[in-house]
Amino acid sequence: MANTLLGPLSGTDRVDGLLDDGAWIAALLEVELALSAVAAEQGAVTEHDADAVERAVAAVAGVDPHALAAESVEGGNPVIPLVKRLKAAAARIQPGAERAVHPGATSQDVMDTALMLLTRRAGHRVVADLTACADAAAALAATHRDTPCAARTLGQQALPTTFGLVAATWCTGLDRARTGLDRVLTALPVSYGGAAGTLAAVHPFGPAVADALAARLGLAPQGVPWHTERSRIGELAGALGVAAGACAKPAGDVVLLSATELGEVSESAPGDSSSMPHKRNPAAAVTARGAAKRAPGLVATLLAGAEQEFQRAAGAWHAEWETLVALLRVTAGAAARLRVSLEGLQVHPEAMARNLDLAAGAQGHGTGHAADLVDTVLAGRPA
Repeated sequence: MANTLLGPLSGTDRVDGLLDDGAWIAALLEVELALSAVAAEQGAVTEHDADAVERAVAAVAGVDPHALAAESVEGGNPVIPLVKRLKAAAARIQPGAERAVHPGATSQDVMDTALMLLTRRAGHRVVADLTACADAAAALAATHRDTPCAARTLGQQALPTTFGLVAATWCTGLDRARTGLDRVLTALPVSYGGAAGTLAAVHPFGPAVADALAARLGLAPQGVPWHTERSRIGELAGALGVAAGACAKPAGDVVLLSATELGEVSESAPGDSSSMPHKRNPAAAVTARGAAKRAPGLVATLLAGAEQEFQRAAGAWHAEWETLVALLRVTAGAAARLRVSLEGLQVHPEAMARNLDLAAGAQGHGTGHAADLVDTVLAGRPA
């Protein structure tokens, strides 16, 4: 969760407020409130009882996260004690209204749906930063369309290219990552299957309640319950991992091109060194790389959890919650810190020319073809 000391420097504070304990509890209650309301609309519970649930949600909203966490240990998830609190509050408000709390649902329905809400909100912030990163890279590409610099392969100078094409390549990866992530976020579904994924407890209202719940929460319809069919989580993990990798590429290039021996770019607000005051570290790119490097292991954990037994997984499902939140945080951190780096990146054409002189044998090769590729990239960017 949130880290006051390290969050700002790693960029993860960009989404911490959307994923912390308060956000989790609010999302769980949002799902419960919406479920009672749509169940009443579909005739599964009475409107009178659903109105009492709305008041019960308001009464429970201030629950202490530490207390709820302690109560969650025995049952294995926080929905169980939260529902107990909601039912007790509803019964106090109106005897019998507890029947409209959690109608036809199981704990996994509420946990998964709440996690989809949190993911969508944090994910949209990641998409916004990826878009800004791609736009910054596109601006660099346009400005330096014809600026010659050395292409480097296997760590050595190769033929000349232009810095515009270098930046255009960054832009391409960032655009692909953000459109891919946005597509996955748009498809995040509601979860509503009941105890065994059959919707038996609210027959014959189940499918209608599920669809109405999705519409009310702004999530995609589920089709059929997906308690142990976790391909959606795998797709989400992949999209977030690709986004982190798309950030790592330009961040790594900025770090290398900022080296004293090359000096071809520098950040507008370079970082200091505690022991070497002459240094000007590319701190934003460095911390973007640091955040991105944490993503692959988290992606692997989520993919490893795809094998979930029978109709409710014992452990694999539970492993997703904190892992997905952590993946959202580090991907957001990579995008946020890269945005700082690219939006303020300073390019030094004189250093690029100096370094090109070191490989005089390659000077006869023109860079017009590289500039043409920049035009192709910029003209073909997705909206």
